[in-house]
Amino acid sequence: DLAEDRNRFGALMAELDITQPDGATALSRDEALAAAEKVGYPVLVRPSYVLGGRGMNIAFDPEGLTDWLDNHITWGGHPVLIDRFLDDAFEVDVDALCDGQLVTIGGIMEHIEEAGVHSGDSASVMPPYKISAYHMEIIREYTQRIGVALGVKGLFNIQFAIKDEIVYVLEVNPRASRTVPFVSKATAVPLAHYATQIATGIMLADIGFIEEPSIDGFFVKEAVLPFQKFPGVDARLGPEMRSTGEVMGHAASFGHAFAKAQLAVSGSSGLPQSGTAFISVNPFDRGAVGKIARDLHQLGFKLAATVGTAEWLTMLGLPVSVVKKVSDGSPHIVDAIRAGEIALIINTPRGGQAHYDGRLLRGTAHLYGVPIVTTLTAAAATVQGIRALRDKPLKVRSLQMHHHIEKPV
Repeated sequence: DLAEDRNRFGALMAELDITQPDGATALSRDEALAAAEKVGYPVLVRPSYVLGGRGMNIAFDPEGLTDWLDNHITWGGHPVLIDRFLDDAFEVDVDALCDGQLVTIGGIMEHIEEAGVHSGDSASVMPPYKISAYHMEIIREYTQRIGVALGVKGLFNIQFAIKDEIVYVLEVNPRASRTVPFVSKATAVPLAHYATQIATGIMLADIGFIEEPSIDGFFVKEAVLPFQKFPGVDARLGPEMRSTGEVMGHAASFGHAFAKAQLAVSGSSGLPQSGTAFISVNPFDRGAVGKIARDLHQLGFKLAATVGTAEWLTMLGLPVSVVKKVSDGSPHIVDAIRAGEIALIINTPRGGQAHYDGRLLRGTAHLYGVPIVTTLTAAAATVQGIRALRDKPLKVRSLQMHHHIEKPV
């Protein structure tokens, strides 16, 4: 309960000198609105004691928060948790073992999607490929402090976020996480078995697991999403978990590992090698989408975009054709998807409410098997995967074979 009780856990983090996002609890709508104003928008709001991000939401303004509270909360015993949402941060998951005295990290995973996408839905990579050595050491130090302070005996998971060079602790789960099978397969370390031994009183030193395992190459975990089975559901990702499984890709380079994961999750096609890339991003993302669009153009893709995004890309000197939104009439983007004219879609929605055009775009893309990414970080990873495939074709071997040879394929 120490890890779930907001006040007790906050006091522990302060005692350990560990940074958390500003947050508060509320027992009524008025308290929630006042807390959000104090914390500052955007806020991440959720019921207490939930799993899988059930009922979580990101509110960008008082109107969005009020609407969510009125439609999702029945005020009663448990408080609503309100935290400052770290916009444009990136998240890190750590799985570790503790015997009550010593902590040994099993694996550190960097999320490919930025903060705001549930950890179960975000792709992730081991080892992290964009985190500095300085931040990695802070993450390791915080993990040590928290495991010992909580007195964990077995597995525990910590979710971190990094924003503006500051490492924040978002959540601590003193239990096995859904990421344990991924970490164990990547490292060949039987974390669940070791946790069982610790539960019987055996110490980590006696087990012989006292150092974080090294990783050969890159392992990418990708979520399996069921949107093709539910065509009426908006296929955007957010803080509430929607995936129903996961796959893993491994290679010597991040790009090839990411490409393998996309091939596994698609079941056939994987990342496109040519064709038209359609880009429609919210105004906040236009400044960063230029490099991604330029990379795709240099890789030989044709560019298409909605009016606002097309105007921005044209200003950057990129050749781009304008495709209408559904609400602007035919021929529009959904017509183009149905006609097989689109090879890749980059669409970044923003805000609490999904617009009709965006919902139909994302749903149609999944229905017709067109790869779609809804964050710029995932789009950048997609470009790396496409470029890697251009450089060298994929090679496949078993995980069992990998853990008995020195270099990955």
